[in-house]
Order: sequence, then C-alpha cells, then structure tokens
Amino acid sequence: MPYAAKDYAQLLGMKGFSDTILKNHFTLYQGYVTNTNKVSDALAQMLKDGKTGTPEFAELKRRFGWEFNGMRLHELYFENLKGSGGLDASGKLAKKMDKEFGGIDAWEKEFKACGTMRGIGWVALYFDPAGDRLFNCWINEHDLAHLAGCVPLLIMDVFEHAYFTDYQLKRADYIDAFFANINWKAVESRLS
Repeated sequence: MPYAAKDYAQLLGMKGFSDTILKNHFTLYQGYVTNTNKVSDALAQMLKDGKTGTPEFAELKRRFGWEFNGMRLHELYFENLKGSGGLDASGKLAKKMDKEFGGIDAWEKEFKACGTMRGIGWVALYFDPAGDRLFNCWINEHDLAHLAGCVPLLIMDVFEHAYFTDYQLKRADYIDAFFANINWKAVESRLS
C-alpha cells in the first residue's frame, strides 16, 4: 500500500512562518512521499525479477532510507508545530529534562545550540527507552546519525528550506519562531 502525503494546511497562518515558506515546505515533503513510493515499488519489482544482486538494487536500498526518513522527519516536524503554551513543568517530559539536563532551560539552551551549529540537517530530542535517558542530537542527513532504538520526541528542521525565505542567515531567529510554535502535547505524547 503506497504512502499518502498528510495535509498540514492547518499550519498556514502560524506566527513566525510565512505561508510561502510553509507551502514550499509542504511541496518538498510531498516529494519525499512520492519518492518513497517510487523507490519502494522499484525495489519490489527488482525482488520479483530476481535482480537483488545488482548495483542498482544496492543503490536503491541505500536511497530508500533517505527518502523514507525525509518523509517521516517532516511529518514529525510538522506535527510538533502550532502549539500554544509551554511545556507542562510538572509533566513526565519536563521531569526527565530536569533529571538529564538540570532543567527545561538548560535543555532548551543545548537544543538551540545544536540548531545553530553550522551545517544542514535536523535537531532531534530523542528518548532512549532502554537507558531511560534523553539526548539532543544533530542529524546531518535524513539517513545518518539516528540513535538506534531511540524515539524521536521533538524534531526541528534546520535545512535552509525550512527558514531561509523568511529568515535568510538568521537561523537563531527561525529557532525562536520554532520554539514559540512547539506543540508540547504532541511531543510529550511521543514519550509514551
């Protein structure tokens, strides 16, 4: 069954994000969904045709991670936006942040520091269920640097397409707008 792009039009009009940048971002996301389906179909056909030992099969297998993770990371990103209010300081996530980072403010400082690092990619707050720990991580490319077995709780896109039209080189201003729009209920629900 093919994947279908989700509709995130409810994000239009969000403070700090122009409709132009959001619509462009939705189009980019839809491309990841389309390409995930195309690569998946091509791999299925190659399996059916007995062509799994070919260089083309190997390259498509590698490409699948890029397209699939591009799709999923964008979904997580869009779904953790358009929130109102801050993180519940008495909630499970805030308590974990306090234990792991010494407080919400310290966690936020480190998360934002990751987001302002040079380069393109993503910043993720991960939960490691096996170790009962939180980590802020840089994901350089969609298919690189994910923490195996960890659950992505909060995803922030820091590829230029996410902010450049509105903020140019002022990535820190984009990050502030992102933080003003975090849907903390969605983020905390991922902890479960």
